[in-house]
Formats: sequence, C-alpha cells, structure tokens
Amino acid sequence: MTTILPVASGKGGVGKTVCTANLGVALARAGKTVILVDLDLGGSNLHTCLGQRNNRAGIGNLILKQEQGLESLLTDTAERRLYFIPGDSLLPGSANLSWFRKQKILSELPLLVADYVLLDLGAGTSYNTLDFFLISNNGLVVIAPETTSILNAYSFIKSALFRLLYRSFDNRSPERQIITEFGSGRLEGSDAKLSSLIQRLGQHNPQSGELAQQRMAEFMPRVILNMGRNNADIQIGARLRQIVQRNLEIDINYVGFVPHEARVARSIIDRTPAFASDPASPFSQAMATVADRLQNAPMPPPAELFADNSDLDSLRRDASQQPQADR
Repeated sequence: MTTILPVASGKGGVGKTVCTANLGVALARAGKTVILVDLDLGGSNLHTCLGQRNNRAGIGNLILKQEQGLESLLTDTAERRLYFIPGDSLLPGSANLSWFRKQKILSELPLLVADYVLLDLGAGTSYNTLDFFLISNNGLVVIAPETTSILNAYSFIKSALFRLLYRSFDNRSPERQIITEFGSGRLEGSDAKLSSLIQRLGQHNPQSGELAQQRMAEFMPRVILNMGRNNADIQIGARLRQIVQRNLEIDINYVGFVPHEARVARSIIDRTPAFASDPASPFSQAMATVADRLQNAPMPPPAELFADNSDLDSLRRDASQQPQADR
C-alpha cells in the first residue's frame, strides 16, 4: 500500500523542500521505496536539493499535455530506492493548473508503486496546494521558530480544515453555503468556535453535522519544527498548538525537532542532500527520527488525541539528546 505524505508550509523560507528531500533519503536508507514529487508549481526547486539537473520532463509537461501520466516522469536519483518526479522544468504557465489536470494528478498519485510518495507543495493557501495537501488527513507542515512562520502555519491549517469541510459536501449543497457563510466571519478574538459551525450543520441535517464532526476528528496535521536552536524554540511550537486548539478545536502532532546547521545550506550549493553527505550529523539524526516516527504511525491513522503536550515533551527529549548544532 502506498502512503502519500504531502509536505506544506504556511510561508517560504522555512526549509520545506530541504526537509522533503532529506526525509526522502532517510526513508530510502531505512529500506523503503520512495518517490519524491515536486508539486511546487511555478517555483519548483526540489531537483536542486537532490542534485538533479532541471532538464527532464516534469509536472509542467503533464500540465501542458506533453506527457501522458505521472509514471512516465519517474527518474532515478543517486540514492537507491529513491525516485523523483520533477516539477515545471521551466515551462511558462505551469502554475496555472486546471481543475482537470489537478484531478488527473490526484487520481494517479495513489497508483505510483512505492512505499512512500512525498509531495513537495508550494507555500501558501492556494486551492491547488490545499487539495494536494488534503490527499492525506495527516500531511506534514514545516515551520520555523519564528512568529511569522507560526501565524502563517495556523492560517494554512485553518484554510485546509475549511477546505476539507467544504469539499465534504456536494457542489451547490446547503451545507457548502453554511460553511462559506461561517468562514466569512472571524474566529480569532471572537466568541465564535468551529463547534458552532458543526452545530449549524447538524441543525440543517443531523447526518451532515456528524460527518463534519468526523472530518474534524480525523484531521490532524503533523508538524516538523525546523531550524531549531534550543528548547526555547519548542515553546514557539506550543504557541501554534494553543492557537489551533483555541480557534479550530483540533489538535496537531509534532513529529520532529530539526536543529539548525550551517552545513545544510551548504548542501544545497553542493547539490547533495545533507543526510547523504553526513548521516551522523544532528540534522540527519533528527530527520531519521522523523522517518522512524512516520514509519511507526498507523496509516491512515484514526484520530490520535493528545491529552497534553506529550509529543512536544518528546521533542524536548530529542533535542536534549542531540549533539550541539550550529548556533
């Protein structure tokens, strides 16, 4: 069974693509067959992190109907068991993905033969990005220990959740209208809660309320805190959880604290994933921990609820056990 792991971020500059590339290497070296797909349409650069040349047919060729399907785009990498589907290949107009092309990609992704398929998505909250993220209930969101990253990550999770609820009902249904009207208001700083939306849907149709409640229970994004420097940065991660719980009434699951290392930026210039060049570094060991946690998580999992910040406590233990990273 193929496990699809979309990787997203609320903003650029948090190391999403670097994490995707190195997580792919970590999973491949753990004996898994992995396919990395560059779906950062109009801004693809996953090939650079992998040391691949940007001269092969990619998603852009598929969008422009120059290729028949995803499987025809598969290329080898320097790592055994790690394969790659390039992005736009510098073709103009690749970012303008039509609904039909998007549906074709979404339908073909589960057919790829691999243990894991990692999707490197564009930053932000475009509908295309959200729809690719929602191919899994437990997609990965990469954040950095910065206030702007936390706020943008919250915005992304909120948009993804509303998109999930919206797409749970038929086109032109009363439920979609209810969700749209509710979403036009402001949750933050108000007395409104997402549970009141569930209540409105239930008043219209009890089954609709139950379905929306189920969708919320199943939706638990997993978060990688990247470029961390100390335990204080983990407290910033706790702020994201507090905002999400207070306003959206769902939880998030932290699966990795990845330390900042200057050599990671150098690895992009060298066109060799940091994990491949130095598997024993604190960065690589942290990525191996993320890979291990993903392999040991049931897929697709039922909603996993945390009574406290138990996963953040686990990250603190990881950080304390890691060698000193670059300051």
